Amino acid sequence: MQNIGLFNDSYPPIIDGVAVTVQNYAKWMYQHERNVCVVTPKAPDYIDTDPFPVYRYPSIPLVSRKPYRLGLPDIDIAFQTKLEKIPFSLVHAHCPFTSGLLALKIAKERKIPLVATFHTKYRDNFEQALHSKKLVDLMVKELVYFYNQADEVWIPQESVEETLREYGYKGKLVVMNNGTDFCTNQDSEVLKKEAREKLGINGDELVLLYVGQLVWEKNLRLIMDALSKNRQTNFRMIFVGTGYAENELKMLAENMQLSSRIEFPGLISDRQMLRNYYAAADLFLFPSLYDTWALVVREAAALYTPSLLLKKSIAASDIIDNVNGFLIEENPDVFASKLDTLSMNKQLLSETGVNAAKSLTKSWEKIVSEVLDRYEYLIKINRK
Repeated sequence: MQNIGLFNDSYPPIIDGVAVTVQNYAKWMYQHERNVCVVTPKAPDYIDTDPFPVYRYPSIPLVSRKPYRLGLPDIDIAFQTKLEKIPFSLVHAHCPFTSGLLALKIAKERKIPLVATFHTKYRDNFEQALHSKKLVDLMVKELVYFYNQADEVWIPQESVEETLREYGYKGKLVVMNNGTDFCTNQDSEVLKKEAREKLGINGDELVLLYVGQLVWEKNLRLIMDALSKNRQTNFRMIFVGTGYAENELKMLAENMQLSSRIEFPGLISDRQMLRNYYAAADLFLFPSLYDTWALVVREAAALYTPSLLLKKSIAASDIIDNVNGFLIEENPDVFASKLDTLSMNKQLLSETGVNAAKSLTKSWEKIVSEVLDRYEYLIKINRK
């Protein structure tokens, strides 16, 4: 029986696209009766309820990247002893930092395959934190060194390759898409009506939604600037999530006199409740240039809600304008004008949402079946 280890620095209660990916990998591998575990930093006062093992190591808060934490696995002998007893067949690193380095160490010591997925534009994080080109270049070099040591490097879509090549990685890449657990066959109009009733949303409002980290790297200022120019449109904007920019966003909404039209429900870890927000929205806003692949765009699409993205963003590479989503230039006036136009064309929003569901989504069950096939191939090759 195979023993698979999934390693990542974020995991519930910290919710981001990578954490959701890891949790669904583990969930469906467990459903396929595989021995799987997750290795991740400890979260204060959080008790894991997953049916598969979650091994956690000591961590301290990253003050500048709330709610993320810096892991310290080397100081916990009991944790190290637990890992030593697990007969891993393959380890999969979903980040190149503490958890990823731990996976790399295990793979080297036991001579087992290491899969590493490149999820994020890490250079952007380095530039924000370090403010030194030399240090940023050094960190990127270390990052590439990490991926060079993996047996196989995965990316969630073809367009992500350009970013990793820019960093200096020259090895082989495998495209392994991500899925969504929100796929449904329910009628789109019925679904939206039921979700709005549950959330107490007026049917006449243009409901705009963002789900993710509330950090400036996600280009949230562009959303706010566009909304400030749309005072004639009857809209409700909902920012779901948390992050270091949350209080600044609330103050900005107040200064722009938009507080009555913008909601901040915080982090929503209840997937059914989050599903209601996705389904109730008319349009999902995702103007990020930071993300390499947007799981949230697929989650919205699964519930017939189309997304508005920037033309030059990597996250928009699968979007066809006015077909399965909407694309605009990075300009608040253009953004505001597009919102105004779409607010008067609910039929186009509805049709685009249906097309998005058909073209952008795939269930996690199918994705994980493909993942397991690839794992088995790598384990077989390694044994030979």
